[in-house]
Amino acid sequence: MPAPRPRRSLAWTPARIGVYGFLIVAALFFLLPLYVMLVTSVKPMEEIRLGTLFALPHHFTLEPWAQAWSSACTGLECNGIRGGFWNSVAIVVPSTVLSIAIGAVNGYALSFWRPRGAGLLFAILMMGAFIPVQVMIYPLVRGLAAVNLFSSLPGIILIHTIFGMPVMTLLFRNYYAALPMELFKAARIDGGGFWRIFLQLMLPMSTPVIVVAVIMQVTGIWNDFLLGLVFAGSEHLPMTVQLNNIINTTTGERLYNVNMAATILTSMVPLALYFISGRWFVRGIASGAVKG
Repeated sequence: MPAPRPRRSLAWTPARIGVYGFLIVAALFFLLPLYVMLVTSVKPMEEIRLGTLFALPHHFTLEPWAQAWSSACTGLECNGIRGGFWNSVAIVVPSTVLSIAIGAVNGYALSFWRPRGAGLLFAILMMGAFIPVQVMIYPLVRGLAAVNLFSSLPGIILIHTIFGMPVMTLLFRNYYAALPMELFKAARIDGGGFWRIFLQLMLPMSTPVIVVAVIMQVTGIWNDFLLGLVFAGSEHLPMTVQLNNIINTTTGERLYNVNMAATILTSMVPLALYFISGRWFVRGIASGAVKG
């Protein structure tokens, strides 16, 4: 039998101590606000008024969470943040699907078919990715108003699809450019056309980059405030806008526990997505989804 390998001793060198110290400080920096939000959201207002910010609750209660979800005032109405949740879902799902679908087709066409003017088209798309959103708000407001889409659900979906398309095109184009050209040539020899090769060959191989794209789009659209405020309309305000209305309301007592609960509820979807799909996200990055 081969002799067992000796265990490597972990020497606490100054460099190792420095690395661990930095990691601990960074973790505390990010976790401390979350801790304050959590403990504040389960305290009654009587305890919060005592100023014990970091103390654990003496009287645990979930009433602030129920109030934030169903009865907190988001303006003139006091129906909680649940309406904003379903509005955000109605905005995120089609916007994510459309932007990823269009970006995948664009990236596939630019990587393998390379039509005339493909370089110019790609350059224009990349310019669109780096133009500040604020610069294009007024022209988009006038354009959507001209076609009766301003302050509507289809209008905000169209806006998020447009703004997501350049980044999604870059993402898929870089991923497909890393695939062997021989696969595409073999499919062409077998008689495959544009859509057949894309749907039957390229798309099944795109799981890693699709996961990365979904995480990027869902978190970006869900956390958006400005576009939802301007383009969604009063009947389709996303969760982030209604959260702002709850926190900045000027009627009645300022309920910090309700504000903290509403904030955590708003961030639950991106957090859950990262926890569930984090392994796939790392795999997508490692497979070349964001190389280029």
